[in-house]
Amino acid sequence: MKFRWMMFLSLLLVFGLVLGGCMASDEEAGGDGNTDETSGDEASGDGSDEGNNDKNLEDKVVVYSPHGKDILSEFEKQFEAEYDVDMEFLDMGSQEILDRVRSEKNNTQADIWWGAPQVMFDEAKNAELLQKYKPSYADSLEDMYHDEDWYWTGTSQTPEVILYNNKEISEEEAPKDWDDLVKPKWKDEIIIRYPLASGTMRTIYSSMIYRDYKETQSPEKGYEWLQKLDQNTKEYAANPEIMYNQVAKGVGTVSVWNMPDTVMLAEEKGYPFSYVIPESGTPVLTEGIAIVDGAPHPEAAKAFYEFVNTEEAAKLLAENYYRIPTRDDISDLPEWIQETDINAMDIDWKVFQEKSGEWMEHWDSEIKNTEKETGE
Repeated sequence: MKFRWMMFLSLLLVFGLVLGGCMASDEEAGGDGNTDETSGDEASGDGSDEGNNDKNLEDKVVVYSPHGKDILSEFEKQFEAEYDVDMEFLDMGSQEILDRVRSEKNNTQADIWWGAPQVMFDEAKNAELLQKYKPSYADSLEDMYHDEDWYWTGTSQTPEVILYNNKEISEEEAPKDWDDLVKPKWKDEIIIRYPLASGTMRTIYSSMIYRDYKETQSPEKGYEWLQKLDQNTKEYAANPEIMYNQVAKGVGTVSVWNMPDTVMLAEEKGYPFSYVIPESGTPVLTEGIAIVDGAPHPEAAKAFYEFVNTEEAAKLLAENYYRIPTRDDISDLPEWIQETDINAMDIDWKVFQEKSGEWMEHWDSEIKNTEKETGE
């Protein structure tokens, strides 16, 4: 009996050791359930992996954008439905975004910066505020529509135009070129979106300086032109909505703005707006997108970056929001895009990046009539 009892205890001991080894092996194989963590990072590489549905995304993505609540709300709804990720957005001017991202450099809050002229993204890149990311659609972009190191890519082309109230001014009467705006005829007829907060307006103003600067290396004639424009300007509106309303009501009858927004406001919201593409040429901006350096939700940021630049999204933005895509593989675009004839100004964007801040500071301190500023 004693021998049998010892044999029984020995068998129990062996069985326990075997069972424990099996359990340990299972734990090592399964870990915390995230068996593809390393391979997922390697797959990201330079960001050119297709899609993000199979990734372990964070629970939200924070987007800074000047695109307005209509576009942002539309993509918020679609993105959240597709990825079950909460999209939070902050709608503000391009310059305000750059200033905010810079101020938050040591405590990054945003994941994505969606929408601004390429010169602002270049400035942010030089300040080490952006994260490199080469998207899956990279082959559809010409070199002019992305940063050479892939710190940003272009999403749309944005020509600048002269906007006017077509109930107050006929097509024949409307200004045909930039220099028409500084003629005495338009005194107190011009409403301007306050330039320092707006990437669009800073580009237009810088373009007016650059026309002569590229030959003389002096901004003086451009400053003189902006002085004349200031004299004809009735108000500097604190935000685009104020500008739209003032022109629509006839408080002023003319402004300068971008073509896509002007067409959208007329067709979708019934504003009495028409536009003129200046005969001598106009700056054509590349609107971009970038991941903010130190993004708190990097995988969700990549997913959003890809989502808003799919072929379907590009077509939606063209058809519903009048954005001209930079991708060269988008077919069946609206007729107005196919038929638009744009005389693009020849601009050295590196000069803009270097000089625009100095030029705008001079306008703000030496030219602008502060009594014409309107509040929020």
